[in-house]
Amino acid sequence: MERIEEITLLYEISKALHEHLDLRRSLYRVLEILSNSMNMTRGTISILDPVKDEIHIEVAHGLSRSAIARGRYKVGEGITGRVIEGGKPIIIPRISQEPQFLDRTASRRSKTDEELSFICVPIKKGRRVIGALSADRPFDPDYLLEEGLQLLSVVAAMVAQHVINLETIRLEKEQLKEENRRLKNALTNRYRFTNIVGNSNKMREVFQMIAQVSKSNATVLIRGESGTGKELVASSIHYNSPRAGAPLVKVNCAALPAPLIESELFGHERGAFTGAIRKKIGKFELADKGTIFLDEIGSLQVDLQVKLLRVLQEKAFERVGGHRTLNVDVRIIAATNKDLEKAVEEETFRGDLYYRLNVFPIYMPPLRERKTDILLLADFFLEKYARKNRKRIRRFSTPAIDMLMQYHWPGNVRELENCIERAVLLCEEGVIHSYHLPPTLMTGTESDTLPARSLEEAVENLEREMIIDALKNTRGNSTRAAALLKTTLRKFAYKAKRYGIDYRRYR
Repeated sequence: MERIEEITLLYEISKALHEHLDLRRSLYRVLEILSNSMNMTRGTISILDPVKDEIHIEVAHGLSRSAIARGRYKVGEGITGRVIEGGKPIIIPRISQEPQFLDRTASRRSKTDEELSFICVPIKKGRRVIGALSADRPFDPDYLLEEGLQLLSVVAAMVAQHVINLETIRLEKEQLKEENRRLKNALTNRYRFTNIVGNSNKMREVFQMIAQVSKSNATVLIRGESGTGKELVASSIHYNSPRAGAPLVKVNCAALPAPLIESELFGHERGAFTGAIRKKIGKFELADKGTIFLDEIGSLQVDLQVKLLRVLQEKAFERVGGHRTLNVDVRIIAATNKDLEKAVEEETFRGDLYYRLNVFPIYMPPLRERKTDILLLADFFLEKYARKNRKRIRRFSTPAIDMLMQYHWPGNVRELENCIERAVLLCEEGVIHSYHLPPTLMTGTESDTLPARSLEEAVENLEREMIIDALKNTRGNSTRAAALLKTTLRKFAYKAKRYGIDYRRYR
């Protein structure tokens, strides 16, 4: 090959390597250029998988897909295997006279009368061989195979970086797949309903209901006070259902402003309203084939309730500003701490939507109704935050346990978790004491603030103060004072005499 032709060829190869972001497409283009310039019948770029210790054809020219799939070798097997094992190029002037030529792709059997030459050169990353570049060409006694070898060696050096990138991408892809599998397993384990802490009878009923509904696609309505763990139940249902491999999309209906909630749920088209500079995919589209969790569903505006009802009935909606109807396959899990039955009576929540949501209700009991779970939860949070803060705290003191058990927990599990986290941060010992807990947990006994008077004495004192105050406001007029206290004159006079109050002193 003339020097100028060789330089032109290498330039075209260099240009091809940087022409596309698709690395496989670039490498295929290189083989195509070599085919035209070297009269190449077939060409391959093979890569070594160091994990499997196997060589496979990554890109090929002049081979069918089935032939490429058959082109797999062990290191040292065949000519390609020997090149990758030894790191040195090999020339076969006549394939038919080389017994070690395996023809694993079976691509050279159709033309038995055609004699071929074969050139194979290693592709190296530093000193390590990562693959091989090979070419078939018709046998020609006048063609200098050494020149072809030199050309392929230069090309192999040029494509080495691209092969390295392919190897890196494949490795990263496998790592991402493994990480994805690990995260899915972690989510599944984390949201197994057996991991929801609780051993009380009411929680056992909740576990049983989660187990029953998880296997279906039924709509679920989770009821309960704030902080009882409704979101955890929703996650458990999803990750124990047939939809576990699809997305779980969570939306807090109370946290979003009314003008934005429709766009957030259903998405919008570009130019649908001021500020809509690009198309937005809504939560229902993102949750397709999976589950959407609508927390605080009772806060949803009435006009949006109509659109949500349509999604429940028809599995269809339009984006804001759009005209194309979109169909989705989404399971809906809703949660609320409001009295939806009362809201339906007051017409702030649609009755038809309520009945469509209330297919399978699950009631989450407040913590005050599951006292036997308080210590289980406290120990769970103690272990969690002690590990997180690298502290060796092993238990609660008896007074601390008494405080935890006697408190009524209006904030439920969330309040308990916050209390334990605070106690762990304050504690510098191996035991959580009562003084590590918030003062709000203290009763009158612990704080020495029990009332000094009886209930009867407190009532008498209040009545005395109210009678005196009424007489002051009416300048000693007993009739008007009785009317002011919404009682009869006879009762007023009786109470005043009992407490030794003389109406004449206030005239």
